[in-house]
Amino acid sequence: MPIVVEPLHPVFAAQVTGVDLRESLDQPDVTAIDEAISRFGVLVFPGQFITDEQQMAFSRRFGDLETTVKIYRKDYVPRLDPHVSDVSNLDKDSQIRRKDDRLRLNGLGNRLWHSDSSFKRVPARFSLLSARAIPSEGGETQFADMRAAWDALPERMKARLDGLICEHTQLFSRAKIAFTDWSEEERVKMAPVPQVLVRTHPGSGRKSLFLSSHAGLIRGMEEPEARVLLMDLMEHATQREFVYTHRWTVGDLVMWDNRCTMHRAREYDETQVRDMHRTTVSDGLPTVAEAA
Repeated sequence: MPIVVEPLHPVFAAQVTGVDLRESLDQPDVTAIDEAISRFGVLVFPGQFITDEQQMAFSRRFGDLETTVKIYRKDYVPRLDPHVSDVSNLDKDSQIRRKDDRLRLNGLGNRLWHSDSSFKRVPARFSLLSARAIPSEGGETQFADMRAAWDALPERMKARLDGLICEHTQLFSRAKIAFTDWSEEERVKMAPVPQVLVRTHPGSGRKSLFLSSHAGLIRGMEEPEARVLLMDLMEHATQREFVYTHRWTVGDLVMWDNRCTMHRAREYDETQVRDMHRTTVSDGLPTVAEAA
């Protein structure tokens, strides 16, 4: 059966059928998916009841996988393989985390608009999120098309932004939700990293904003001015016409391109299980080096 790609939104995002991600894909299928994500930015694969091993194998067809962030305290015990990010409300014993659980509180930052791993010197290229268990309502994931947001900017603003470099760290994003429970060792590991504010997507050739809640400073700009500019850009980029909301069904796998989209999780009843497993493909090169 050939791969079928059907748009889900007037600006971006598409559903992909005709492929079983549990199987080893032929190179033409991988190429078709790569071309589709370059065009649409977000791909929804429904009915993909895969294991972590199958998800990792599929993800590796697009590049090297990141491992989960090693900033947590020494008593942290992961529930999943290091190459699978645990985007759930479950602890190491697969029990729902307490309200005061440190990882739960930190994880609330995922409800802010962000681009995965922009706080790393080499950020993420693709993220792939698999729905293993979902609550009865809520818990959607929203995506914003940063290419469309760039296209809609006035030419004067485009000229102002092109070439600017931001500094990204989780210390910025978590401070926005009043989460400051970091050890000194963690703070050192989370030192701000440079990221360009405007990127050119290698697959489509289109320019896009590279924003994230992790961005707090712009080099060469006074901090108050930088903060206001970043807030204005975030408000612009997340207007309704640029946003697709995905309402999850168990078995969905959603793949998105962090180079040209932002995303955020939405609220849900945390007395219910939300078990989501994410693999992340590294972009392979710092954005500053890429731009140069």
